[in-house]
Amino acid sequence: MAERADDLTGRARIRDAALLQFAEHGVKGATIRGIARAAGVSPALVQHHFGTKEALRQSCDEYAVEAIREIKEESLSGGMSDPGFLAIAMRTALPIQRYLARALTDGSPAAMALYDEVVAYTEEVLEAGRPGVAKPRTDDLHAYAAVMTAMSFGVMVLHEHLSRALGANTLTAEGYPRMALAMLEILDDDLMSPELSEQARTALKNMLAAGGQPPHKEKR
Repeated sequence: MAERADDLTGRARIRDAALLQFAEHGVKGATIRGIARAAGVSPALVQHHFGTKEALRQSCDEYAVEAIREIKEESLSGGMSDPGFLAIAMRTALPIQRYLARALTDGSPAAMALYDEVVAYTEEVLEAGRPGVAKPRTDDLHAYAAVMTAMSFGVMVLHEHLSRALGANTLTAEGYPRMALAMLEILDDDLMSPELSEQARTALKNMLAAGGQPPHKEKR
């Protein structure tokens, strides 16, 4: 993964500053003036490039989704074997994760659209299949993608609790690797026996077929 070509432009500096300001203060609390100060530019230049704070927020969302796509695509195409890939990916991903941790909890239409976009991308990747990634054993791929996305985002949203438990901020280069290793081990581990998994799967499918109602025991 190469560093992005626009990373030295004024527009990119403003976007990166906005990611951190939105992460720290939320969209409502962040201001054009504060973003400009953090980026080292004038408020007029922020408005010149983005117009409004909401348009800047939308640009941050688009950048976050595109960066997630790029990092995942390159990692699935062998990027993890490149010693420099992980360092560049983390430099790109950690500020985005800080942003997402705040953005996903603000209840806005933008947050919903952001989540839906990542679900759609995850479903697309799972449907197409990738070397080294097994196609899920599911007859409801959309639900699989939606839950997988929620679990991944949940780690970001609950980062304060995770950081406290692990003794280091998981949204920094110091705390992230331990958390990510644990996630990999969970994904790679068969926690349930095939028998228990099948019992649970059958019970839940029966419940779906009954319209979401749990089965009733017959009274004797």
